[in-house]
Amino acid sequence: MRIARFAVAGGDPRFGIVELEADEGQFPDTIAVIDGDPLAGPVNYTGERIALDDARLLAPVIPRSKILAVGKNYAAHAAEFDGEVPPEPLIFMKPNTSVIGPDDVIVRPQLSHNVHFEGELAVVIGRFCRKVPVERAAEVIFGYTVANDVTARDLQRSDGQWTRAKGFDTFCPLGPWIVTHLGIDEAADLSLVTSVDGEVKQDANTNQMVYSIAELIAYVSAFATLLPGDVLLTGTPAGVGPLLAGQRVSVEIDGIGTLTNPVVDDTDDLEDADSVAAK
Repeated sequence: MRIARFAVAGGDPRFGIVELEADEGQFPDTIAVIDGDPLAGPVNYTGERIALDDARLLAPVIPRSKILAVGKNYAAHAAEFDGEVPPEPLIFMKPNTSVIGPDDVIVRPQLSHNVHFEGELAVVIGRFCRKVPVERAAEVIFGYTVANDVTARDLQRSDGQWTRAKGFDTFCPLGPWIVTHLGIDEAADLSLVTSVDGEVKQDANTNQMVYSIAELIAYVSAFATLLPGDVLLTGTPAGVGPLLAGQRVSVEIDGIGTLTNPVVDDTDDLEDADSVAAK
């Protein structure tokens, strides 16, 4: 199923199950509302159904704890920066304040002059776990969504570590929803395409990852307890590049969906601050 987090007409965020026209179901392009947070425990259908066009999709999850991410997990991406794949997964963290949802704006900070897109598959953790064996990794996955690991490339180079470059507000778009019906083997063989203003920039497959989803979960859970709602970004393929104000960047992963965000420059008098803040 596809679990969305959404709001209608400025109302409070709610969760629902998305049914698309492609599903050939009885209620195409609608959201069946559920009560509660599916990551917190069992939920029930409320009986209310909302047209997808009438809902504003929000980030499907705001991690309560952490976003863990992987660098250089596609060999071609490592090569495009004159680097080699590290002998172990290269892990960094993004703050949960960097999360935004579909159609929210990515803000190019005044401190950077070289902001890049990085389309990625994101794994949403579904249960409290630590020291997860590779063979049991599938048991702790709640589902998958699409991510854009936005990066201030100039600060990444100058700082010598990645916290600031990866951690600005709006630098972790997630969405459009969480897909729970994909198995771990299916998620490991999905087309990933990133485009800017309709021009394809990244065209790859998750089967090109150096370290698999299961290996990444085993690696990070060996040093950090994972909690429900934690997000693991699995790395980006080759083709990353700059984003400019006025552009729109889309990341599409087959079997999950498309995440699109417009880009603006930060200004001291940015009026629509609510659209920039993580919802």
